[in-house]
Amino acid sequence: MRIIELNDATKQSILDDLLKRSPNNYSQYEATVNEIIDRIRTERDQAVFDYTLKFDKFQLTSENIRVTRAEIEEAYTQMDAQLIAVIREAAENIRTFHMKQLRNSWFDAQPDGTIVGMKMTPIAKAGVYVPGGKAAYPSSVLMNVIPAKVAGVGEIIMTTPPGADGKVNPGTLVAADIAGVDTIYKVGGAQAIAALAFGTESIPKVDKITGPGNIFVALAKKAVYGYVSIDSIAGPSEILVLADETANPRYVAADLLSQAEHDELASAILITTSKELAEKVSEEVDGFIKVLSRPEIMQKSLDNYGYILLAESMQDAIDAANEIASEHLEILTRNPFDTMTRIRNAGAIFMGEYSSEPLGDYFAGPNHILPTNGTAKFFSPVNVDDFIKKTSIISYSREALEKVHTKIETFAESEGLTAHANSIKVRFE
Repeated sequence: MRIIELNDATKQSILDDLLKRSPNNYSQYEATVNEIIDRIRTERDQAVFDYTLKFDKFQLTSENIRVTRAEIEEAYTQMDAQLIAVIREAAENIRTFHMKQLRNSWFDAQPDGTIVGMKMTPIAKAGVYVPGGKAAYPSSVLMNVIPAKVAGVGEIIMTTPPGADGKVNPGTLVAADIAGVDTIYKVGGAQAIAALAFGTESIPKVDKITGPGNIFVALAKKAVYGYVSIDSIAGPSEILVLADETANPRYVAADLLSQAEHDELASAILITTSKELAEKVSEEVDGFIKVLSRPEIMQKSLDNYGYILLAESMQDAIDAANEIASEHLEILTRNPFDTMTRIRNAGAIFMGEYSSEPLGDYFAGPNHILPTNGTAKFFSPVNVDDFIKKTSIISYSREALEKVHTKIETFAESEGLTAHANSIKVRFE
């Protein structure tokens, strides 16, 4: 891996480089996505069937679009029993973590008859998109569905593309069943997002769409936002490791490659104060690439968006990490908890040499659907609140309103809104 001195110029160059990976920079595909969305809105099921035949090579109909219970049971027989047990245990960890995020409605009542509060209501229908083929990840099924279940969403609908034989990845089906999905449809791509957003004869309209996908799925989610809510417009995966001279270079190299293997646009960055560590990590990376699968993808990822940055001080390293605002941030320093307190921007933070990033991907419980492309500066991981609507509650007695009515009238009149003022004034004429 290339080793670069960290300074203002190199930091800005890297930030500019990373932002090139954002789905917002792929406008050349927007016309195709918009055409798909328009056809789904007007032709509904027929357009879904046509696009499935075109892209997935399967003849979809209203009779076979929905995954049956028999297909789910068959998926269990195709999965290793030990893996199913691991998925169940991971699901329980995820459920336990997200249960702690639940909040109750609250009301603040005063003796004069003033009541204000917040009413928490789960959304009625959530749609979950799950990629198919080689990019099928049962772990993402759990991470999307379980927070919605914990929130109390009334109905959870999943879409995922079929193979040419009409089958859905068995891992996807088993994870969906364990997580509690209500209905699964064999539809993928931008057409699935459009169907969830606007509804067809077979697929009901939902209130929110979550889940990862390719650039066409990401752009489709962007296009339908406003008609429905979405989780985010996800970019490629990324990891940043903050390390000092106490870090194990073999662990650091392994962790960087855990994200570089995702795709050629993935980003893997080490920021360290130790030149010796930097050089050893680079050597370890070269060694791992020779023995791990997907070496071409990892090498291209590192060539394009991989960096080892040498910082003069740990505070400089932390400042750079806060600017980059990585999806995954590992802290491998002498005192990781102290370092963590100075981190403002990161999707998820992993502390200590036995808390490598895949722990969060699969098993620990916190959600692995995280903000990317620097959006950790203002976005959070998917959580229970993403599936909850908050409604303000206001109730005043005559006594309570009488004390303040002239203040409200004054405020309204200052804005030139006399009807607002009159709405209060008439109650005391």
